Amino acid sequence: MLVLLPPSEGKAPSGRGASLKLESLSLPGLTGAREAVLSELVELCRGDEDKARDVLGLSEGLRGEVAKNVELPTAGARPAGEIYTGVLYDALDLASLDAAAKRRAARSLLVFSGLWGAVRVNDRIPSYRCSMGVKLPGLGALGAHWRAPMADVLPEAAGDGLVLDLRSSAYTAAWKPKGEVAGRTASVRVRHAPTRKVVSHFNKATKGRIVRSLLTAGAVPAGPAELVAALRDLGYEVEVEAPAKGGKAWTLDVLVAEIH
Repeated sequence: MLVLLPPSEGKAPSGRGASLKLESLSLPGLTGAREAVLSELVELCRGDEDKARDVLGLSEGLRGEVAKNVELPTAGARPAGEIYTGVLYDALDLASLDAAAKRRAARSLLVFSGLWGAVRVNDRIPSYRCSMGVKLPGLGALGAHWRAPMADVLPEAAGDGLVLDLRSSAYTAAWKPKGEVAGRTASVRVRHAPTRKVVSHFNKATKGRIVRSLLTAGAVPAGPAELVAALRDLGYEVEVEAPAKGGKAWTLDVLVAEIH
């Protein structure tokens, strides 16, 4: 099983340990594309600060994020699972998983990123600010920049099992499963049970809980149909929108009573 996650806008501070080593990150086929984004991001942030804030979509209150990006090549690095914070990652709570569930997380979770493309939760990275929606002056839109290298690397990473896609729309632009991989891909929407409306904040929390539930239970569904059964066994109310033909992803609606 491969679980595709969005990053978080907010991130924990960089560590004080060894600095970033791009060649040590998972998915080495992305190294060249990572080097290109990192180089241009650092160059942008070393220049005109107001221009950098505009390109990165940062408010005045986040001005310090520009200086943080300048230090990326030498900043200390921590496991990505500790860097990413926010509602989804709070609900997932990787740190409190038992040893077996942590090993499953290291194998199966893949966090998408405007800067790194995608990383495993044990990959060591510094704290940064660069969303997938950014258009860097030289490279252009990052979603488009990542498309070709992701197409080369991700099908192999997906293996022959389920792909559970929990990414937000900005990050799906970097890689969309195709063909046989798409046929064993399931995306999840979180809906308010009484109204069937898509929820916002609770969407992220529910997705974090779903991943935690699967990791804790040791569930390894082989495909979307098996995922539906596993989630129902774990107590989730799930409605299914199966594709009309093969080679298309499934859509699962997880129903919740609360929408806060």
